[in-house]
Order: sequence, then C-alpha cells, then structure tokens
Amino acid sequence: MSAPVMDTCHVSCCANRTPNVVSWGRGGLIAFGTCNSVALYNPQEIRIVELLNKHTGRVNAVQWVHKQDCSPETQLVSGGSDNNVIVWEKQDGKFTACAVCSGHSGPVCSVDAVSLSSSHLLVASASSDSTVKLWTCTSGTAECLQTVCFGSGFMMDVSLVLLPGSRVPVLACGGDDSRVHLYVQLSGQFQRLLTLTGHEDWIRSVEWATKDGELWLASCSQDCMIRVWRLFAKTVAEADHQTDAVIKMKENIFQVSGDEFAVSLETVLAGHENWVYGIHWQPPCVKGDSVEQPLKLLSASMDKTMILWGPEEDSGVWVELVRVGEVGGNTLGFYGCQMSPDGSMILAHAFHGALHLWHCDRNQGGWRPSVVISGHFNAVQDLSWDPEGEFIITVGSDQTTRLFTPWTRKGCSQVTWHEISRPQIHGFDMQCLTMVGRFQFVSGADEKVLRVFKAPRNFVENLANISCTSLEKLLGCNDIADLPEGASTPALGLSNKAVFQGDLASQSPQQDSKDFNSTSDQYKESYFHPVKLTEPPTEDDLLQNTLWPEVQKLYGHGFEMFCLASDSAKTVLASACKASKPEHAAILLWSTSSWKQLQSLPCHSLTITQMAFSPNGRLLLAVSRDRTWSLWRRGNPDSDTETSFSLYANTSKDTAVHTRIIWSCDWSSDSKYFVTSSRDKKVIIWGPGVGECEGVSVTPCSSVLDVGDSATAVSICPFLCSDQSYLLAVGLENGQIVLYKWRPSQDLSSGSDWSRCGETDACQSHTLVVKRLRWRPRPGRAGHGEQERNEEQAWVQLASAGADHVVKIFNIKISAL
Repeated sequence: MSAPVMDTCHVSCCANRTPNVVSWGRGGLIAFGTCNSVALYNPQEIRIVELLNKHTGRVNAVQWVHKQDCSPETQLVSGGSDNNVIVWEKQDGKFTACAVCSGHSGPVCSVDAVSLSSSHLLVASASSDSTVKLWTCTSGTAECLQTVCFGSGFMMDVSLVLLPGSRVPVLACGGDDSRVHLYVQLSGQFQRLLTLTGHEDWIRSVEWATKDGELWLASCSQDCMIRVWRLFAKTVAEADHQTDAVIKMKENIFQVSGDEFAVSLETVLAGHENWVYGIHWQPPCVKGDSVEQPLKLLSASMDKTMILWGPEEDSGVWVELVRVGEVGGNTLGFYGCQMSPDGSMILAHAFHGALHLWHCDRNQGGWRPSVVISGHFNAVQDLSWDPEGEFIITVGSDQTTRLFTPWTRKGCSQVTWHEISRPQIHGFDMQCLTMVGRFQFVSGADEKVLRVFKAPRNFVENLANISCTSLEKLLGCNDIADLPEGASTPALGLSNKAVFQGDLASQSPQQDSKDFNSTSDQYKESYFHPVKLTEPPTEDDLLQNTLWPEVQKLYGHGFEMFCLASDSAKTVLASACKASKPEHAAILLWSTSSWKQLQSLPCHSLTITQMAFSPNGRLLLAVSRDRTWSLWRRGNPDSDTETSFSLYANTSKDTAVHTRIIWSCDWSSDSKYFVTSSRDKKVIIWGPGVGECEGVSVTPCSSVLDVGDSATAVSICPFLCSDQSYLLAVGLENGQIVLYKWRPSQDLSSGSDWSRCGETDACQSHTLVVKRLRWRPRPGRAGHGEQERNEEQAWVQLASAGADHVVKIFNIKISAL
C-alpha cells in the first residue's frame, strides 16, 4: 500500500463534557469521545494515534472491553447522542466498527461490556429513554437480548461483571432514584436481585472489581459520598461464627443456581466537598501466574480534586492515600477519572474538556502534573499561522483563543504540538482572528468590538525555551523592556489587563486585615504569576498565567463580528460583521499603527463571509452571502497620504457564476489569480491580468470544478508543485479535505486544467464542516529545525479547523505530487 499523500502530523482536541467518556486501556491507550469521534490517545508519546469516525452524534460514553488475562484490549464500545452503541474491533492494527447496536430512542449515556467467550460479547447500555438494554455481539452482528425499563427514572451508569467461579453475568445500575439496582442473568434473562439503598442523591457512577473470589462494587453520588459494597459467597463456616458477639453490617442474601451469596456495605467514604461524578478501581495486574486486583479506588469530584482511597494494611479501615487537584481559573470540577494499568498515572477530565494527568514521582515522592494534549471544546471557527510559520493561533465557539507550537522532548526525536498559551478567555463565542505582526493579533467575537492583543514578555521567554530559539532572534527589532510581564482579567470584566514588573511586587500578600477598604478588596481578581516553562504548561497555568494583554478596542461595526484579514505588510486590517442590509455589509479598514479607522468600503448587501489581501498587498478580495465577490484596489502606495482602496471589479446578480453563498476565497502566491468556493459545490479560479491596466475585466480562468459537496473552505498553497501547477486544498461540509492541482489552460471546456491529487481518508477527515484551511507560509515542517533545510523544502504543511472541535495539521510532500 502506497504512503498517503496527506500525513496527519497533529490533532488537537479534548474530551466531551460528559461523565463516562474516558477509558484507559491495558495497551496503554486512552480512548475518549471528542465531538462525534472516538480519539485514541497515547499518553507516553503525547499524541492522538487514531480517530474513530462512525457516530453521527456526540460520543457520550467510551469503554474498553477488558480481558481476563490482562492482555491489551482489542475491542472498544462507545455510545452516543445518535442513540447508537458501536463495538469497535482491532483488525490489522486499526480499529473498525464491527457492530452497531441500534434500538435506543434517546442518547446513550453509559456503556459497559464483558467478554463471555473469544467471539461472544455482552454489552450493557443506559440511555435517557429510561431503559437499560443488553446486547449480544457475535462476529460482527449485534442483537438486543433484553430491555430493562425504569419507568420515568434514568440510569446514569451501568457496570457488568462475571460472578467468580460460575461466570454468571451480574449487572449494576445507578441512577436518579438514589439506589443501586443489581441484576443477575438466570436462564438467559436478567432478573432484579437486590436494591442497595443509602445514597441520598442521584448516583453518578458504579463500578465492579474482583478480588480473591469476591466482588467489590463502588458507587458515587451527588450527595458527595462514595459507598463500597462487598459481594461474597456464603459458606457454612460463616453461619457458625454468627454466635460470636461481633457487630456485623446488615447483609442482603440471594441465591444463584444453588449457591448462596451475600452483599454487605463495606465502607462509606466522605472526603469530597461537592458532587462525586466518577470512580475507578485500579486495574488488575498479573503477578506470577495469577491476576491480582489492588484494592485502590480513585474518585473525581466537582470540587476540582481527585482522591485515591485504600484500606490500611493493619486495621483494614479505608483512608485517603493521595489527593490531587487544580486551583485557580474560572472552571467547574472533574467529570471522571481513570488510572493507568500499572497505577503510576492518574487522569481526570474536566468540565471544559481538558485532560489532567498526574504521575507518581518515585524519586521525589508524591504526584506531579504531566504534559497532555488539549484543544477546543466547541466548534473551531478560524485559525492563523504566525508570519514565520512557527506557531498557529485558533479561535472557537468555546470563547477561547489558543496558541499551539511544536515541542521536542529531551531524549525524543518526535515533534509533538502543544498549547502553550491561551491569550484570550472571553465571555462571547469567538468568530475570527488575524495576525497583525509576529506577536500581535486581532480577534472578533459575537460582539460589536474588535480586540487587539500583544504578547507579554513571559510568553516570548517561554516560547524561546520550549522551541529552543534565542530570545534575541524571536524579538528581532522588538524591545522586550517595555513589554508587560503578562495579563490578568478582572473578576467581572472581559478585557485582559496588562501586568507589569512593578505590579508583581505590589501583589505580595498583605497583612490579613478584617477591614475591607473597598469592594474590590473583597472580590480579588485571579492574579497572574509569571511561570518559567521548559515544557508545555498545565491547564491550570493556561487558564491563569498565559493570557495576553489587550492593547486596543476597535469600535465601528453595528453587529457581531464575522471575518477579518490583514495585508502581508501587516499595516492594514480589514473587518466585516454580520449583515442583512447593505449599510451594515461594508468593510471597515483600520491602520495597525494608529488603530484609526481609515475607510468604509460599501458594495455587498449581505454578510461578507471571508476576505483576503493579495500577497503583494495591492488588492483586497471579499466574498459574500449575497453570492457575489468584490475586488478593491489600493491607491498609490508611494504617496504620503493614507493609502485608500477603491472598487476595482465585482460580480453582480447578473454576472455571478456561483448560485449559492460563497464561503471562502484565497490568492495565489504571485497575486495573479484568486479562488472562490461556494455552497453550490463549485470552486472557480479568477483572473488574469488583475491590476495590469485599466478596464480589464476579471473573468473565470478555470473550468468550473464540482467538488461534490458544499465547499466551505479553500486555500492555495504558497509554493508551486514541481510541474509549476498550483496546489489547492478544498474543505467540504462533510468534513473531508481534498487536494487539487490546477494549471492555466486555454481550453476550459474539457475540464482538464484540474486534477485531483489527494484527499483525507475516513480517519483523517473532520466529522463536521471544515471551517478554515491555512497553508504554512514557509516550506518545511514546523519544529523540524534548520539543519535538514534541503530535505524540508520537499514538505508543506496545511492546518485545518473544523466544527467538530478539532484542529489538524497535515504534512504533504509537495515534491511527490
């Protein structure tokens, strides 16, 4: 099989905001749901290994199917808001969907599975349709074995286990009636055995463990408590002992095929101060010839802490062994937790989707945070490379702006991308951004204001450390002395305030005075503390210590911001907002030196969807929801007056080729041609002779390319292919990205000027709309150093942002196209 044209170099994403969405396998991979995909994440390599795409709704629950002998799992079960449960199986090193369980009438919120034989799988799924369904999966076919109805109640979690010795399946369900329901399979059907009471609020999670022929069940609840139950076989000897004066817990007794079993409450664990959302037993491990399960229980709570519990060796009393957590940041707590197979690492996933990983430091003792991947938890709307191509900045509907850069770990040759700064955490959904300098950008959100941000000193220093670049080289002509250290956001504000060196000194803790001088003393803002980073920061630092100061606000638009563009010299900024009338659909031009409004360019009648300046800076292109484009030409750039733009060419309703909204546009690197892509599935290249002499009409230079789906993003590679053709990337509404080569041709009727040269496969594609495509402005792969410059010239990189919360970077060998 030939190597793919597009190689995925980086995937940035985070866990969905549901409790049961993360599972850590014995093979070392962490599976988690991200939007409509299941991501397989390798915590050792700190990268996404594979994305499994099949669900058509949000993935709410993921669970590895553990094997009795503790060998790496080959099966995975996931449930989603598309009401389906999918069983994934590893075949030829890749996971494929081998069975789809359809039958629920509501979103699936929890799944579990046990292997009854090598080809026989029992799956349990809980849904918001008030049922728990049991499925049997054999050789790629799924059949619903039974449906357990709970009337008007919901089950939040299910857990399956096999009774030791008899291999009879036992099911535990916990839900909104504050009870744990136990079912056992007798003569093919699951029958309710017991109802365990004690919790005083919704039960969020239940999980079984097996030790020494006994079953242990842990349950956690919104009453902030964890209860641990023991299920064991009754023996004659135990019955004789009951004459002794010993205080015993009340036992619930039941029979399964002649054997008598009892369930008793082992302990109640109180240590969390808020709802306990997740619990997880340390996985069993192989010791010698036998499999041993350590009695250690991990819990995660909305109080932002995780606790590892276990019985003391002498007394058997359950105590808190380890407590880890996060402080700072305007966030809620943890949704769930997992432990690595060897117990050396613990993982939590938070309300904002972030993964938090701690590892046990054997040398120093205690637990230390580790580097993990991160990403947006809602649609990514726009992205931009920095002018040198060393990092990318993205904005999304999760109200954040994030900055990613490549990092090479010590002793590791592999380059991985990480979020090293979160310049803006906002109160509105972000829509667009553009770089206006090496360390300066402008962003627009669902508000009428544009905000300008400039990097603080602390960021530039950390970027130098992480990317192993000299500070002087990064700053160039910028003087670092006048840069602020960082930024902080007032408790009730949206604007990041600069923090200077002098401010840090005054932040030292003052004497605890009971007398508050002013209201602001009572409501302290979360202060910035400079952090010296040699590796990517933790989520805690990202939230609090990596903000960029806001240096300017730009007022002028009447509605929410929609798109931005800046010229190659970074002297002019163009902005446009949502519009349903011509008077609101004007482009505003701003000076990036004085931040004054230079000009208003009226032409369109509806929202301008995207804009692009030609690389030579002389032309500005805008495409609109009104199905037309407009081209604006800059006046004489040599004159002393502020350069002004005038309408040079445009299409009208009569001359428009596109019949639906034009979503995207871009320029060729020589400024000769520009491309438009539309909802009508057409991609068209326009030119030539643009700007050569007066009166030249701008007409299509290519045959009309039908890409088969709504073309939502398009970008022309700034470097020509070896045969001197132009390389284009087209992003589609279905999430696929397709590469085309185009050569100017005299005969446009045959369509031979276009050739399709690559596309993303099912795993590489986005699962929802491709929002933005951007080529790296320099050849080569970011982070791969200058020493292999000749070899790196063969590569180009393409970044894509999707409505599926994912940012991807692809490596493409342009010399082989």
